[in-house]
Amino acid sequence: METPQKNGQLGKKFYRTELAKLHVELARLQRYIESNKKRIVVLFEGRDAAGKGGTIKRITEPLNPRVCRIVALSKPTEREKTQWYFQRYANHLPAAGEMILFDRSWYNRAGVERVMGFCSEEEYWEFLRECPIFERMLIQNGITLIKYWFSVSAEEQERRFRRRIEDPTRKWKISPMDIESRARWTDYSRAKDQMFLHTDLPNSPWWVIEADDKRRARLNCIAHLLDQIPYSRIEIPEITLPPLQSDQGYVRPAMDTQRIVGNQFSKPADP
Repeated sequence: METPQKNGQLGKKFYRTELAKLHVELARLQRYIESNKKRIVVLFEGRDAAGKGGTIKRITEPLNPRVCRIVALSKPTEREKTQWYFQRYANHLPAAGEMILFDRSWYNRAGVERVMGFCSEEEYWEFLRECPIFERMLIQNGITLIKYWFSVSAEEQERRFRRRIEDPTRKWKISPMDIESRARWTDYSRAKDQMFLHTDLPNSPWWVIEADDKRRARLNCIAHLLDQIPYSRIEIPEITLPPLQSDQGYVRPAMDTQRIVGNQFSKPADP
């Protein structure tokens, strides 16, 4: 039975138990993708600090990075700016037996580029015209395309921003662009609504993840992702370890001839 915390968020024990179950299913999904040469693309979009990265991390934890890869592109180079807009994203599309997770995607043009003025009006409207065509081409070519939007309230985003600012291990997550996006909350809301109007289509719909509770958002997203791919359970054959090879008279070098990293964190004996 679920055990919420005082603030209404999902309890740690329940979360870890359910996540472990989902990880088993993700491993089965991976085997299905490999065996059936499937090509999967999953897009993760949403507000800054909405929890996209944390969810992606939990998806990839039990998976082989050769099968499930993360694509998180930086800003385009001067050369890439002269290319067809979708070109640099198309370079990362999956081959047979792969699942690609885009941590932000071609929808940058409908979000940050639109709000911050990094693209022209003509480029923006051309994107909204071409995007459904591009995605339809992917789907008709046999790619399974799944799009997630992580939604977070202004209050929760501010709490997470402040936590990052105060934590030296998280401070790197706050960029000048994040601060500016916070100041333009309504502009981003307007851009997101316009984006949905043009790209939330029957063959490539947007799925919204309510993300004020990170743990609940992660479980909901992973469970939903598993439901979107009709994978069949593939039995894993029994594995028997062979006996160790005998040393056959081989004598290994003495340990003092090697550079051993010392144990700097020995736990003192209990009193």
